[in-house]
Amino acid sequence: MDRRRALKTTTVLLAAAPLAGCSGRLKAFATWQQGRQAVLELLFQDRLVQGNPWNLSQVLQHLAQSIEFSMQGFPVLKGAWFRSTVGSAAFAVFSGRGEMSHDLSEPIPGAPALDAAQSLKDAVNRLLAAMDAFAEFSGTLRPHFAYGELTKAQYERAHLMHLANHWTQFHARTAQA
Repeated sequence: MDRRRALKTTTVLLAAAPLAGCSGRLKAFATWQQGRQAVLELLFQDRLVQGNPWNLSQVLQHLAQSIEFSMQGFPVLKGAWFRSTVGSAAFAVFSGRGEMSHDLSEPIPGAPALDAAQSLKDAVNRLLAAMDAFAEFSGTLRPHFAYGELTKAQYERAHLMHLANHWTQFHARTAQA
């Protein structure tokens, strides 16, 4: 029964890929340096997060957690069978279309709570530090909680797609009349 359900899920994911289209957001973060620059620029732009109960600082903390966990290990993993089938198929679809889509308000399983009171500056610095640590990391990367084993290049692509996916929620704050 589980195998049948996994095959159906994989089929749905693969069938949905051509329909999803590519918004081109990954092109904005085609390199690690472009992603870092965009994060740094958040200190100089007045941005709101729309469609998410998290504030901008919390979104950046979430992104930092994802990068940190790729080096340290995720607190909770989906089962090995899931990671090697459905999870790896989902990553292949996302990578193939050049963008990911996921519930943008769903925390990483088992991750510490995001601090709504943390300053934007601290959240930006944490994310930049995580990105720098990842760029310099030469150890063994830990399995992604859903996608399973990823190479450093695959993880970098996953992190850039994750960054771009959340960037779709960031909008300029408009002056109130």
